[in-house]
Amino acid sequence: MLQARTIEIIKSTVPVLEVHGEAITSRFYEMLFEKHPELLNIFNHANQKKGRQQAALANAVYAAAANIDKLETIIPVVKQIAHKHRSLGVKPEHYPVVGENLLLAIKDVLGSAATDEIINAWAEAYGVIADAFIGVELEMYQEAERQKGGWEGFRSFVVARKVEESSVITSFYLKPQDGGEIADYQPGQYVSVRMEIPGEKNTHIRQYSLSDSPGKEHYRISVKKESGLNSPDGVVSVYLHEGVKEGDILHLSAPAGDFYLDMHSDKPIVLISGGVGLTPMISMLKSAAEKQPEREVTFIHAAINGQAHALKEEVKKIAEDAENISTYFVYEKPLPEDFGYDQTGYIDVSWLRKVLPLNKQAEYYFCGPIPFMRVINHALQQLNFPKENIHFEFFGPASDLEAEKIKA
Repeated sequence: MLQARTIEIIKSTVPVLEVHGEAITSRFYEMLFEKHPELLNIFNHANQKKGRQQAALANAVYAAAANIDKLETIIPVVKQIAHKHRSLGVKPEHYPVVGENLLLAIKDVLGSAATDEIINAWAEAYGVIADAFIGVELEMYQEAERQKGGWEGFRSFVVARKVEESSVITSFYLKPQDGGEIADYQPGQYVSVRMEIPGEKNTHIRQYSLSDSPGKEHYRISVKKESGLNSPDGVVSVYLHEGVKEGDILHLSAPAGDFYLDMHSDKPIVLISGGVGLTPMISMLKSAAEKQPEREVTFIHAAINGQAHALKEEVKKIAEDAENISTYFVYEKPLPEDFGYDQTGYIDVSWLRKVLPLNKQAEYYFCGPIPFMRVINHALQQLNFPKENIHFEFFGPASDLEAEKIKA
């Protein structure tokens, strides 16, 4: 329990964090990696280079400060981050290192404004917040290891099949090298893949949504090949596409994530995706079709064109075999040979108003590039769907879908 004076001091720093938050977190990561380069084996270098990790941490620190007197309100955020931490292998011994460098970064950026009283208050507050993370993550580690088919840390999987799904997306069917059972998962969750890439100094870890329904003897991930090896995003995805072959070994942590389909509900669901954001939606779609054939499902996917549209035939087959599944495909720039799509250009409010079910009890799930997600989020709000019925997943650190005014 934090002292009243500590809460008062932390609250007083909220306006400062709003202005200097990203400068503090950027300096924090510089100091952290300079003193502890081994942590580069855990953190996503691409998100570091693009500033997404710094922005996400700044938002998290700001939220913690603003809600320091009612930390229970940020528990959902704690759990979301804890899923990532567990899948990456963040352990209790990492927290003191992070805390030390965060306090040093605050003092370095704010200078004399960061008085001893402020630093001491933040040290106390960080201790309480770190304990909350450690407690939540301990439960997650135990669950991941003790569940049927579960395991600790990273486990070796064989690439049983490698299938090109589109011009930019390839699926990998992964079976455990030890031949044992694999852990179940919720449709929409992800696995972390740890890669040691020739020529790269550090290990790289990436999260990929499981793109098949649970209950199989394999996991499937469907990976988009990013722009190239010179792009920080491309290091892992290009190697998976060009360097990994059938029979090779990948190392996976147990499934994780708080974005998944509620299989205990029978409410209608709307699944909206852009680009490779369709991967968790495919898992949700297949799970609903297999386990809840009476459930109403609307599946909407946006792609640049037919060549970039992955898993189209799989989705069409699922819909053809079901009575309650409707599918819509939107192509931004269709090719002359493209067919079987429903809209040219972009998804917008007027089009969604025509195709979405009018049932206000429906649950809405969406995923894709951040600009796409901002448009969809804004459109669903314009259509007055309840906020609590709207669910979304970021590929990477969380961002702010309200950050820009969107015309939809």
